[in-house]
Amino acid sequence: MTVRWRLVLSSTVMLFLELALIRWLGANIVYLSYFSNFVLLGSFLGIGLGFLRAAGRGGPDLPKPVYSLVGLLGLVGFISAFPVSVNRDSSQLIFFGRADTSGPPLWLTLPAVFLAVAVVMAGPGELVGACFGRLPRLEAYRLDLLGSLAGILAFTALSFLGAPPLVWFGIVSLLFVVLLGPDTASVTVTLLVAMSLMFFYPLRHDKGVFWSPYYKVSTSASADGLGGTAWNITVNGIPHQRLASATFQAQHEPWYLQTYKQIPRVPRDVLIVGAGTGTDVAIALRQGVQHIDAVEIDPTLLRFGRQHNPDHPYSDPRVSAHVTDGRAFFERTTHQYDLIIFALPDSLTLVSGASSLRLESYLFTKQAMQAARDRLAPGGAFSMYNFYRQQWLVDRLAGTLDSVFGHPPCVYELPTSISLAVMTAGRTVADQQCAQAWTPLASTPAPATDDKPFLYLKSSSIPTLYRMALLLILLGSAVAIGFVLILNAGSTGGRGTARRLRGQVRDMWSYRDLFLLGAAFLLMETKSVTNFALLFGTTWVVNSLVFAGVLLAVLAAVEVAHRVRIPPFPVMYALLLGGLALSWLVPASWLLDRDVVLRAVLATAISFLPIFAANIIFAKRFADTVDAPLAFGTNLLGAIAGGCLEYLSLVFGYRALLIFAGVLYVSAYVAMPRTKHRVEIPEPAGLSR
Repeated sequence: MTVRWRLVLSSTVMLFLELALIRWLGANIVYLSYFSNFVLLGSFLGIGLGFLRAAGRGGPDLPKPVYSLVGLLGLVGFISAFPVSVNRDSSQLIFFGRADTSGPPLWLTLPAVFLAVAVVMAGPGELVGACFGRLPRLEAYRLDLLGSLAGILAFTALSFLGAPPLVWFGIVSLLFVVLLGPDTASVTVTLLVAMSLMFFYPLRHDKGVFWSPYYKVSTSASADGLGGTAWNITVNGIPHQRLASATFQAQHEPWYLQTYKQIPRVPRDVLIVGAGTGTDVAIALRQGVQHIDAVEIDPTLLRFGRQHNPDHPYSDPRVSAHVTDGRAFFERTTHQYDLIIFALPDSLTLVSGASSLRLESYLFTKQAMQAARDRLAPGGAFSMYNFYRQQWLVDRLAGTLDSVFGHPPCVYELPTSISLAVMTAGRTVADQQCAQAWTPLASTPAPATDDKPFLYLKSSSIPTLYRMALLLILLGSAVAIGFVLILNAGSTGGRGTARRLRGQVRDMWSYRDLFLLGAAFLLMETKSVTNFALLFGTTWVVNSLVFAGVLLAVLAAVEVAHRVRIPPFPVMYALLLGGLALSWLVPASWLLDRDVVLRAVLATAISFLPIFAANIIFAKRFADTVDAPLAFGTNLLGAIAGGCLEYLSLVFGYRALLIFAGVLYVSAYVAMPRTKHRVEIPEPAGLSR
């Protein structure tokens, strides 16, 4: 296999395995899906360490990182044998899920998962890094991007097909066998067969388990006591929905009917966001509603409802089902409704590993409530209900409705430990009928906004559990980097280990601007992910397209840098900062008012201009580096710092990330060495077999 094909395959494995770990760990460590960005940061550390290891190896032999497979087998085996439940107890931040909070503390679990992922991802990083040292800089970068894009597209396709982990890790296994070669085949095959068998067992025995693009969904049936069947639905190990007949729900959970008691007339045209498996839709039909638009973000949950809901609401000709994000549906429809319901729309996962944004975050902002009000017909009303866990969250949402509708909403509360509440606001006061109206409080938290869509964060601060976890992650990263550098310095034997160690540190310091570029780029990527989620929905399709678009923009920058004479660095940095300024000056609210096609064109141009300029700068700088694996690894390690800085958005909002990115880019320009050392390395002989 030529070094070029090896690089493409290694990069494919690297991105595919990263996405697989984010999905699988989030599904099997209870509550980890709320913190998938920590798995992403662990991937950056591992890949960066792999590049550092490749830089220190030297010699003509390509690495055989079997340790990566051992680490993967150990991680999968341990979590499968000893299920872990993260203790996410916090008074500052709400996590929907089970009432118990057993398990190790969050600040301990997250660093442990972070380091375990780093060990697994270091192997693919070392394979890619070794190829970087044997090819011209920009050619290696181009092939790495192509492989990464292939990994993202392959995993996206499997997500669309609902493929289980056995398929994901089976593909990883086959590619590892090819990459590690025949001399390690016996060890490799043994490890991978053992791992595949671990995934085969649950696939064979857990008949009620399937995978949606967002969750691992587990279902179990039981008698409902009325001669029918009720289904309990769990996602990522957390109870999520109960599917039963409308008759059962009316008897056992009559609060479902509270919305209709809080409005003076029977609605004809209704929009239900968070329709799920159809319980709320069936109840609305029984109230005499003549048409329902049912919006559900998860296609597999909607399909399960079609198949198993005893009332068959999705087969009713009065119901139109839409698989999309609720906020995105608001922004594209012009229909007017008599009643809009947010029916328990609480997700248990983040939009992606690159942000702290949950799937439903943009559904509960002040701007979203205004969009909902604009979709109400004269005499219409808006209602929401859920088990909100904390009284301050009920007050925040009621205060948001008060601010948007101009009068306090009706609030029905059931005094339980998880704060059940039903809130209804008519378009006018005459359009609601309250047994009890909400009373404003001086301590009511401010509404969430599109810039700070952190509904479940009580105040604009970084919670203690995040601060402790981030501190331990930074300390663990520093120790891991030091260990690899020491390992590299002593790998050649003989004297002079300390001198070689100082030399490595000095070389890494010479790439300090690349470290800052990596940190800034992660912030820009996070801002792009959250911006497109607001403009087009928090669906997995939008998220996948954004990441693919980022890679294509980077690939285009590499091609331009390779084929066109690039202006001097001061000019490129000025263009980059101008692109960041443009992103700052054009508010998302202005883009939301545009037609969807024009919105897509403008959002793509505004978001990807600074990404393109930043990667022109990186490609131009990377082409002049002496040690490609060390330089690229340093850049990847900078992404860890950027991932930690992303949590500042909890305090300052997502828009502020553009300022932080700008400061980092200015710092990178200042820190950039002014002496050029351009070295092009051709492919050495003997690397084809």
